[in-house]
Amino acid sequence: MRRTDPLLTVLKLNKEAEEQAALQLKSAQLEQQKHQSQLDALNNYRLEYMKQMGENQGKTLSASQYHSFHEFIKQVDQALLQQVNAVKEAEKQTGYRQVYWQEKQQKRKAVELLLEKNAQKAQQLANKKEQKASDEFAMQQFIRKKSR
Repeated sequence: MRRTDPLLTVLKLNKEAEEQAALQLKSAQLEQQKHQSQLDALNNYRLEYMKQMGENQGKTLSASQYHSFHEFIKQVDQALLQQVNAVKEAEKQTGYRQVYWQEKQQKRKAVELLLEKNAQKAQQLANKKEQKASDEFAMQQFIRKKSR
């Protein structure tokens, strides 16, 4: 009975680790997209609000309206700053996950290459044995013919 190659177990574990890393990468990419979309929405909101205020420029604003406008813009700018930081952090996490996935992928490929080399060596050995047996058979046939 032939035992299974322990490298097959290692390959299976490496494939599972690579799949997990790929899922984590996908999750990080989705998180990054979500934060980027929120940042884009905030930027668009600020732009629209500034546009509306620009349209009201010819009209007189009370001091309290002007103060409220500036306070609101400060809050939006603060939210934008926080969102920019969230996007940067998400990009960093995506980068880490990308590197981690690539490392897992390289490990899997290395094990596959090793298995392939082992299979080639085994095939070469089997070919040599077969050739040797064939040579021996031919030699015996030759000897039998000669002895007749």
